[in-house]
Amino acid sequence: MISANLGEKKVMGGFGSGRGQDGKDTTSDMRMLDVRRLQRDGLLTPGRAFGWQWTRHGEEVASIQIRTEVDRVMLTYRTRHNGGEWQPKEYPVYLEWTPCHLGGRRAWFRCPATGCGRRVAILYGGSIFACRHCYRLVYASQREAEDDRARRRAEKIRRRLGWPAGIANPDGGKPKGMHWRTFERLTAVHDACGEASLAGVVKWLESMKRRQRGVYDGGDGW
Repeated sequence: MISANLGEKKVMGGFGSGRGQDGKDTTSDMRMLDVRRLQRDGLLTPGRAFGWQWTRHGEEVASIQIRTEVDRVMLTYRTRHNGGEWQPKEYPVYLEWTPCHLGGRRAWFRCPATGCGRRVAILYGGSIFACRHCYRLVYASQREAEDDRARRRAEKIRRRLGWPAGIANPDGGKPKGMHWRTFERLTAVHDACGEASLAGVVKWLESMKRRQRGVYDGGDGW
């Protein structure tokens, strides 16, 4: 197990690139290492050694070296904190294998953070690679406001129905081959989500108006 100050968000993403993150505590703010991708690409065979990179707008922003051994991978990279000196890191992340229903095996990481060892598919890069529980991360969707979730769900239904994107746009018709019962169920959910999303926008606008009135009446001479 690897010890690290997992509560310190500023070290996230420091390896390789030297660029820190802004301290947000969602999974989308972290660089991810997905064991399913490694297995799918055939990289978990013992004896493999390869580099792994993260890019932004087509440019590499961070990288690590990975060496696959029997039932574990060795991670090698550099990290630094708040612009300090680069520190080398090298440690194992153990693998666990479970049988699939249709045959074969599925790989999992064992979180290397001290006291954890959870079986997870994804590790998140900070001072060390650890699971989202150790970094106390939430999924980005969990931080969405209720009206944002409603809008996102409505947009998902519009894509399924082949309608133009944007809940403010006119609705389309029933897709060819879709049962009327399914279509009516989806449109009912779409309309309810659309109303919830618009209600959230109205509530936000009213809140902004009240805030502006408070500024104007706050003794600033306006």
